[in-house]
Amino acid sequence: MTNDAFPPFAFNTTPSVRFEAGAARRFGAIAGPILGARILFVTDPGLRALGLCDAALASLEEAGIAVTIFDRVEADPSLATLTAAVETGRAAGVTGVAGFGGGSSLDVAKLAALLTGSGEDLDAAWGVGNAKGPRLPLALVPTTAGTGSEVTPVSIITVGEEEKRGVSSPLILPDIAVLDPELTLGLPPAITAATGIDAMVHAIEAYASKSANNNPLSKMLARQALQLLGAHVETAVFAGHDMAARSAMLLGSMLAGQAFANSPVAAVHALAYPIGGTFHVPHGLSNALVLPHVLRFNAPEAAGLYAEIAADAFPELAHEDGTQGRCGSFIEALAALSKKLGLPAQLREVGIGEEHLAKMAADAMKQTRLLVNNPRELREADALAIYRAAW
Repeated sequence: MTNDAFPPFAFNTTPSVRFEAGAARRFGAIAGPILGARILFVTDPGLRALGLCDAALASLEEAGIAVTIFDRVEADPSLATLTAAVETGRAAGVTGVAGFGGGSSLDVAKLAALLTGSGEDLDAAWGVGNAKGPRLPLALVPTTAGTGSEVTPVSIITVGEEEKRGVSSPLILPDIAVLDPELTLGLPPAITAATGIDAMVHAIEAYASKSANNNPLSKMLARQALQLLGAHVETAVFAGHDMAARSAMLLGSMLAGQAFANSPVAAVHALAYPIGGTFHVPHGLSNALVLPHVLRFNAPEAAGLYAEIAADAFPELAHEDGTQGRCGSFIEALAALSKKLGLPAQLREVGIGEEHLAKMAADAMKQTRLLVNNPRELREADALAIYRAAW
């Protein structure tokens, strides 16, 4: 018997989420019992240099846990970096993996836990639902409010010079996510802005996703995320030590992550990947650069959906009359927000030439796992037109 009102769906998320200011200082007590006696601690050199990892590492030492530190993760992490992390973990005989940092470190930690635990062939694991497992116990600690990687079953790795590949499987959801807003207090305004817009993109695309698994839980979480992010992103950017704003952004990012982990993102991300992969533009900024242009393209099919969430992000739009008018105002408000936060508005501002746009459009079409979720079918000519509008 069919049920058109409530079609079947699956919803998977991190089984335990710990949200607490100062939680990193007690990371050993919180995550130690899960991770075991010997852990691989995955992070990046910038966080190590800033001392942001020190409290968590000290707490692990106090808990009597042997820690092997891998701090070589770069933005858009490479296959070579992942391989090095796995080799480091295997050599140390680790019993668990902790990821500490932005989305790049968390993505490397996810696959390090999988490959160290299972020994499986990564080439066979790429794609959706192909990982076999088992993985090692895994704890993730985000230090930015943007990717939501701590609650998503996806890890993205750069293969070769430009290609990004992903593993998507509930197997790489961590056992626990530890959210400590204190870790985000020192984020520079530009990173805060880009990651904040990134989280909003996750919520918007999850809500409007054409995925058969778009579901009431994801929609609810996406709207709650937009309410938190829209209300606090400016304060977080311009008054970065406001703990309430930082807490709201970290929580909103996680909620958006839970939403798109189950109702996957679409063309904004597909068109952002060539910007990041080829030109090494940070992921959140890549999304921000194409966001309004993709939404304008989608509006003929998705105006009603965008109108439904417009006032979640921008309460003043509640008084806007008509679906089309509210949708249009929502898109313009997002474009204006990016500018207000100080983000570049055009591709040419990040070093992309007009001569690069055709190859970018061709590369974007390779992201079939994302494009299939877009509310309006997008062809290569459409991608090129969007890039030209963004240029």
